[in-house]
Amino acid sequence: MPVLRLAIPTPLRTLFDYLPPAGHSDEELLPGMRLRVPFGRREVTAYLIETVESSDVDPSALKNAIEILDSEPLLPPILLKLCDWAVNYYQHPPGEVYQATFPKALRAGKTHRCNSEPGWTLTTRGKGLPKGALARSPKQSKALGLIQEHSQLCNSHFRDAGISTSILKALEEKGLAEHIEVIAAQKEPRANPGLKLNDEQALSLQLLLAQREGFSCHLLEGVTGSGKTEVYLQLIADCLERGLQALVLIPEIGLTPQTLARFRDRFDAEIAVLHSGLSDGQRYTAWEAARSGTAHIVIGTRSAVFAALARPGLIVVDEEHDQSYKQQDGFRYSARDVAVKRGQLENCPVLLGSATPSLESLHNALQGRYVHHRLQQRAGGSQLPKLEAVDIRKAPLQSGFSQALLNALDTTLANGQQALLFLNRRGYAPTLQCHDCGWVADCSECDARLTLHRRQRRMRCHHCGASKPLINCCPECRSEQLLSIGLGTERADEFLQGRFPHHPVYRVDSDSMQGKGTMQALVSQINQGEPCILLGTQMLTKGHHFPAVTLVGIVDMDGLLFSTDFRGEERSAQLITQVAGRAGRAETAGTVMLQTHHPDHPGLQAILCQDYHQQACAMLKARELAGQPPLGQLLILRTDCQDASCGEQFLRDLRNNSQSQLPAGVALIGPLPAPMQRRAGRFRSQLLVHTTQRRLSHLAARTLVAQAQRLPARKGLNWSLDVDPQDMF
Repeated sequence: MPVLRLAIPTPLRTLFDYLPPAGHSDEELLPGMRLRVPFGRREVTAYLIETVESSDVDPSALKNAIEILDSEPLLPPILLKLCDWAVNYYQHPPGEVYQATFPKALRAGKTHRCNSEPGWTLTTRGKGLPKGALARSPKQSKALGLIQEHSQLCNSHFRDAGISTSILKALEEKGLAEHIEVIAAQKEPRANPGLKLNDEQALSLQLLLAQREGFSCHLLEGVTGSGKTEVYLQLIADCLERGLQALVLIPEIGLTPQTLARFRDRFDAEIAVLHSGLSDGQRYTAWEAARSGTAHIVIGTRSAVFAALARPGLIVVDEEHDQSYKQQDGFRYSARDVAVKRGQLENCPVLLGSATPSLESLHNALQGRYVHHRLQQRAGGSQLPKLEAVDIRKAPLQSGFSQALLNALDTTLANGQQALLFLNRRGYAPTLQCHDCGWVADCSECDARLTLHRRQRRMRCHHCGASKPLINCCPECRSEQLLSIGLGTERADEFLQGRFPHHPVYRVDSDSMQGKGTMQALVSQINQGEPCILLGTQMLTKGHHFPAVTLVGIVDMDGLLFSTDFRGEERSAQLITQVAGRAGRAETAGTVMLQTHHPDHPGLQAILCQDYHQQACAMLKARELAGQPPLGQLLILRTDCQDASCGEQFLRDLRNNSQSQLPAGVALIGPLPAPMQRRAGRFRSQLLVHTTQRRLSHLAARTLVAQAQRLPARKGLNWSLDVDPQDMF
């Protein structure tokens, strides 16, 4: 008896066997279709993975599926293969992986609908009428002629022709026309002429076009402002000309408006956008446009890597180094790595672009696994900015700003130019402290301090979201001598507004940019060129183009130089290079000033040389000596529970049960408390797994997950596996 093997969204790492719905045969069912099935006391949406001849489950215990939800598979075979790969690589429950490919409405079991509009077509009787019939009713005759000419038309065409719904209903009453859903006709995409490429851009494009057939992975490493996007656009134009679709991944929602504007300026084509800021209906429409092929270009953030495509021809991952591409909870996948695997399965090229490539991608390029392209000069003849360290040891500071930086701001604004100040701490101040007894405002749920947000009159935890009203006196000694310690963007904004009263100061952080369209409106305002100061967190560093910015100030360089994470130097080099890249992108040369108490720090000295590639190669050599990724592989098995000892004991039992089954080359470290042990009221522990080869990493992941599933369940304990972790916390 044929058995349906289904993926059901649960935390269980297994597929489930069911029989076809009563009255249906397995011949009606194909992988990629959805079914409604009984699951415990609920009815849930399940995804058909395959049909098999028999099951290990007793046939009498197998249940029938309730309903077939689709008349055809909604996922193409390649996407099913990609999900299967992700299930095995990330060792994640299959139901949650397959669910990630569907929009919310389809996950909930809603009926699949094509992107269509209400319209009209002729009945058999209507098709038999000659042209010019119904002469006594000119409007009806005109409507009949339009449908005869086009076979079917949507309502909007009739409205444009001055034909009302009552005229069409009159044709319906005569049995000549009938109401239908009309799928929009797909227009031919066109590309406007591109910019003239310099020699480096032209060579990269030539090599990319030479390998446009079949799978290849390319790393386009280009300094900030080198014209990487123009290479993307001309490569995409070729993709569309061949009748194929392009998938473009970007790291942040905030980049979507400017990316979309540039693409719409270049292409007369259907562009679908996918990101979490859309309504459920908007996401569904965009998903269906990608799946059906009516969208020629699909632009999206991390989750768009799982969008179904009808004719995939190219995948672009912009700012491939960005941490946003790694999901940090639930299904912990890397969209960049999934994109590379998808290109391999789809047999199409993948282009990774960055001014500061991740060490993983750079290593693959240097090893010859990826084709390496370098753009070492800025497009349009603009020069890289001048970098200088500002030694603030013993120097008087005004709200964290040195006199040298304030003087540079004065000069920049007086010259009618713009300045960008980078401070990666939102809020008014990182800490509230009592001057009399030393009490500090700590989060009651985390091993972290509350951040003061003075305008909101709240103290907030930036780790768990806990919030408390701002207090007027110390809860320990009742003193009113409360000090705000440290500098946040809100406090810096307040100082700058007072110091530069005749120039606007725009604060850009997640507190000030919450409204829909707020970032887009601000970017438009800034690009009008009015002298101003931009103050913000790393939201400002991600691909934005501010041609009038000639001065960049890094207010707290020291906060970026020291990290407990082995990726700390890589992250700080990437961040500073990206921030510095906002300066001098037009005709006027730019300057970057980095305030520091450690001007001789080796990492800072490397950044001042403005050669990220050389610095990254040096970091790769250090990683090789230490056996750290990408020259070694890392897994983290995490637990969280309300009892600190519970999680550590679970990991200790797991280690003891797994150790003998793991080969040489696999090292287990821990269990250890997480760097931030308590978060959101739960204690976190971790077991680090280090391997020398990718093959051993896969084996260790499978072994540890299998052993963890065999351990007795502990009340209130959650555990998860993070493959290729980017966050050690």
